[in-house]
Amino acid sequence: MTKLVRWLLGLVIILGILLLIAGMYFFQVAQVRDPKSNQPDTLRTETNALYQYEHQFLAREKQTWYETSNDGLKLDAWYVPADKKTNKTAILAHGWHNNKTTMAIYGELFHELGYNVLIPDNRAHGESQGKMIGYGWLDRRDYMQWLHQIIKKNGQQSDIVMYGMSMGAATVLSTSGEKDLPKQVKAVIADSSYTSVWEEMKHEAGDMYGLPWFPLVNVVSGISKIRAGYTYSEASPIKQVAKSQQPTLFIQGGGDTFVPAHMVYTLYDALHAPKELWIGKNSKHIQSFNDHPIAYREKVKTFLEKYDQ
Repeated sequence: MTKLVRWLLGLVIILGILLLIAGMYFFQVAQVRDPKSNQPDTLRTETNALYQYEHQFLAREKQTWYETSNDGLKLDAWYVPADKKTNKTAILAHGWHNNKTTMAIYGELFHELGYNVLIPDNRAHGESQGKMIGYGWLDRRDYMQWLHQIIKKNGQQSDIVMYGMSMGAATVLSTSGEKDLPKQVKAVIADSSYTSVWEEMKHEAGDMYGLPWFPLVNVVSGISKIRAGYTYSEASPIKQVAKSQQPTLFIQGGGDTFVPAHMVYTLYDALHAPKELWIGKNSKHIQSFNDHPIAYREKVKTFLEKYDQ
């Protein structure tokens, strides 16, 4: 072996080790539970447009529901019955590094519209157990269990709507494509979902870190398969949307750069079922309700009146 070959081989080994270390770091940042996500969110001030939504819902009497995931994790949720007895229930899914308190504003929105409200903490968030974040892919089967619990407790005549924002939007879209989705699910509302974890991580590699996505995202995806049980290409809301038969309202902030706004059009085109699309003008990631509270509420209300009767 010549000196040059030995030098090149050594360089390849060093680069491989550095790439693996970088991959492990980014996996830790992206997919391992952050203790901060266990804490309640900082609440809005009185000047915020959604102050009343948040504080009214958090003040409501809540039941705590529990579920056990297929891999043995104890999951936690809030349940708030509607003021008037109803068979309609909205299940709400939060985003990455969020928890139940994040969803208080949406909980109040659906409560105002006459729904019972169930808000789980996703695995590895809030009061739910778990170390590995599911990005909606592992969570989709957890939400199937929550759906069955709603039906068991509220009856076979249950009428269920799934709502999610960001990672939660990916969660409900992924759930909607499951072949054993209960017939009681009548509609889906997804605010700011990515098309797939693969495409989102490629975007974030450049947008957040200024790095080329290849081969870093491939390495992190491989680590995810070993440690979390799924690759980034597997975790694909768009593939699930293509199988869904649920009427779906897609919402996206027009100024979103965290989950690029163009992804919503790809998701919308993939669905072969009744669908609607609403863009929050100039809104950043998951800020459409905050920026346009009246229009947002009206869009959700009219969609549900059309598809959830």
